[in-house]
Amino acid sequence: MSKNALLLFCKPPVPGLVKTRLCKKNGGPFSDEQAAAFFRASILDEADLAMYAFDLLEDENRMERESDPNAPMRTYDLFVSTAPQRDCALTQAVFQDEGGWDRPITYLVDSGASFDHHFNDAFDQIFERGYDNVVSIGGDMPLLPPDEIVAAFKWLDFLAAHHEGKGFVMAPCQESGTSLVGRTRKTPVPREGVFYNESGRTVVAGYLEFLRENSMPFAFLDAVSDVDTSADMAHLVTCLDAMADACRYQPGMYLPRRVLAWADSELIRAVAVPDDQYDPRWHIDTPA
Repeated sequence: MSKNALLLFCKPPVPGLVKTRLCKKNGGPFSDEQAAAFFRASILDEADLAMYAFDLLEDENRMERESDPNAPMRTYDLFVSTAPQRDCALTQAVFQDEGGWDRPITYLVDSGASFDHHFNDAFDQIFERGYDNVVSIGGDMPLLPPDEIVAAFKWLDFLAAHHEGKGFVMAPCQESGTSLVGRTRKTPVPREGVFYNESGRTVVAGYLEFLRENSMPFAFLDAVSDVDTSADMAHLVTCLDAMADACRYQPGMYLPRRVLAWADSELIRAVAVPDDQYDPRWHIDTPA
């Protein structure tokens, strides 16, 4: 049997604690309460998304085992990790109050002296429970497609099968950070200096340096945008508007309905600032 876990990192959606760069006090467009409501909708949609991706993965595994009786059974579970301890009950209450989950959710408290320590500690706790692969995502990526999660787990299986159980996978966000990171239990990782380092090195570059130095097999997935700034929010609501219509014709698309409902309730629309810095075309478009 192969045990797999999707690890969702998030804080409790408390006004003033989350998505602060979107808040008016920091130059953003929203109140603390609006920003918290967005984050609440986002983490709940991502939990739904994870379970949807698990269904796809288990369907594939079922067909795999029907054609090959020796193929392992693969299971998938959702973990939600937060810190510090006092915030864990608040985070857990958000998911429990929403209810209606098709699968159980396990809650963790990650700890350490730095972001790197917290990040790796959550992975370590899951591996200590006997899991073979862990894929992590953040709570502010409602545009994450289910195929990205499916691909991450499949690449870890592939890499482990061809590289003595080792494998690493990552996807970038729009600012050279990571939106998704995953690894097998046998894969070592840097324990310090990847996140928020003083050298100015990006997170992707930090991981890449370690992977190269240690000849570690890895897969690089499509970029997924997170939502930190007003520009990120404009991109999000533009995509949501298109997805709401496209999902009627595009089978398999996952629509983050809670975030969409929040954007609609707040009457949020993206607009483009008039821009006169364009390439002149008079010499192309004017008839000769």
